[in-house]
Amino acid sequence: MRQISILGSTGSVGTQTIDLVTRAAPGAFGVTALTGGRNIALLAEQARALRPEIVVTSEPALLADLRAALAGTGLATAAGPDAIREAAARPVSLTVNAIIGAAGLVPGLTALESGATLALANKESLVAAGPLLMRRMRALGGQILPVDSEHSAIFQALAGEKTATVDRIILTASGGALRDWPLEKLETATVAEALAHPNWAMGQRITIDSASMFNKALEVIEARELFGVASAQIEVIIHRESIIHSMVGFHDGAVMAHLGVPDMRHPIGYALNWPERAALPVARLDLAKLAKLSFEAPDEARFPALRLAREVMETRGLAGAAFNAAKEIALDHFLAGKIGFMDMARLVEATLTRLSSDSGLHNDAGSLEDVLAMDHLARIRAAELAARFGQGFGRAV
Repeated sequence: MRQISILGSTGSVGTQTIDLVTRAAPGAFGVTALTGGRNIALLAEQARALRPEIVVTSEPALLADLRAALAGTGLATAAGPDAIREAAARPVSLTVNAIIGAAGLVPGLTALESGATLALANKESLVAAGPLLMRRMRALGGQILPVDSEHSAIFQALAGEKTATVDRIILTASGGALRDWPLEKLETATVAEALAHPNWAMGQRITIDSASMFNKALEVIEARELFGVASAQIEVIIHRESIIHSMVGFHDGAVMAHLGVPDMRHPIGYALNWPERAALPVARLDLAKLAKLSFEAPDEARFPALRLAREVMETRGLAGAAFNAAKEIALDHFLAGKIGFMDMARLVEATLTRLSSDSGLHNDAGSLEDVLAMDHLARIRAAELAARFGQGFGRAV
């Protein structure tokens, strides 16, 4: 039996992880810890089915609700960031980190330090603290398995290959819900319109990040950290069908592409069963029915997040931590109706500009404390700047 913990079990990746665990052969997996957020009913339902050692909600105010929902089960419960960190420290073979945002950094690092293989769906960890996380992984002799569909595809294409033979990494992007809108209309895009993704069923935040391409911007930085390639070797291409999940080009001119139907259970299942490849309940690709695949270069006027990611990689230091924190604040304000869709990139850029002149943005991420301090400062600066944006048209800061 492979003992696992699932951090962020009530989100999109977490629920699909549990779907695969419950479909697996009896005795294939045992669950040590489950952590979730505000969806106490779902977290309790998962806990009753999987019987983990401990069940944790990130919300201390909801601990009484969790305990009431699990009354009579005998399951241990806890709440808050410290409890999530303690859950992540419990010894297991594999920890799936599906926590959304910078909140996933400390639990993921804790899981690595406990000796677990880390199946990482929390790309923000590598954006904010990639050098620190990878340095720690190597020092511990650990392993990070990417769960993002793009990075899992790259990981699989690189199996048995030498990094020195890699010429380029090509990340594919669907283009999101607004990919065919006129550029000028994007200023007025609503939350509901940005959530209408044509290919994937994902959580609210990642779906809007897909529409703005901030998700892909994070993935560009993530790819550099995970695979140790130069920034200039990473490309992005819009692939509307989401059939090719990413590609690796080698210095002999060959390109290896990973294809499959759009289903997150493939990269999740690959990580759950690695180094073996297990049968998964995923539809098989019918190439004849598909008939064609399309590609187009992304327009950085439409997707300024991609340009900002390049600038962050050039700056290095603590710029990734600031970029991710400012992005999260910008998304919060868009969801709350306080800024417009295109204002998100403007707010992130303005925050980076402000931090470049009044903080240690260029300092190395030498410790977790350095990263967390920059994350905190960037959130303060982004919130201050957001207050100066007019509804929908915050062009001047």
